[in-house]
Amino acid sequence: MEKLLDRLTNQLKSQGYPNPRKSAIDFLRTQGSMEKDSLNLTEYGRKREKMTRAERAIDRASKRSGRDPEDYEYDQKTNRATLIYGN
Repeated sequence: MEKLLDRLTNQLKSQGYPNPRKSAIDFLRTQGSMEKDSLNLTEYGRKREKMTRAERAIDRASKRSGRDPEDYEYDQKTNRATLIYGN
């Protein structure tokens, strides 16, 4: 459980959020990754926690666009997935 929460907390801290841990918990609960009344992850949260950075980025991009995950490649520098040229 801590990996997902810690990663998001560190990201929000680096972006200058005043209370990054609380913001991370609120976000994870709103997203459905964390139970509303505890710090336990939901099934969806456990699934996301098992994914690599690349898998999460590609999953986000493909859900947003409706395209197949195979149409994307991961850019480590930006932590984003971009369409593979020609797809």
